[in-house]
Amino acid sequence: MPSDDHYSAEGTKKQTSSGFSFSIWPPTQRTRDAIISRLIETLSTTSVLSKRYGTIPKEEASEASRRIEEEAFSVATTVASSEKDGLEVLQLYSKEISKRMLETVKARAGSGANGDNSATETASADVTPKAVANEEVSSSAEAEA
Repeated sequence: MPSDDHYSAEGTKKQTSSGFSFSIWPPTQRTRDAIISRLIETLSTTSVLSKRYGTIPKEEASEASRRIEEEAFSVATTVASSEKDGLEVLQLYSKEISKRMLETVKARAGSGANGDNSATETASADVTPKAVANEEVSSSAEAEA
């Protein structure tokens, strides 16, 4: 492969010395669907987050998860059009998902939720860029093969 196969932040495609290439941003639809599934699970089943704010019925969690992911993707895509690195955009996407997930459970819990931010770390841990990056690398590796 020619060495000019590298792309800037717009394509965020990188080629390693072994000729293997991967793309951090944007995530594939398969990755986005996996994130939504994980959000549904986190919101609708027992977790550290649900112990503090309560669980959400699966149907409501499904709707909320799709909205959370779409909004986070939209924010990250807007930033991606600038000169940001793909990893920075992916981190923003993850933070937006975590922030919106926490806002959703807090709003649903109503006045019972206090202003403590201790659940932010839990939300961030549930949907991490590592899982997305690993999915992207394996998806790209399959495409390259």
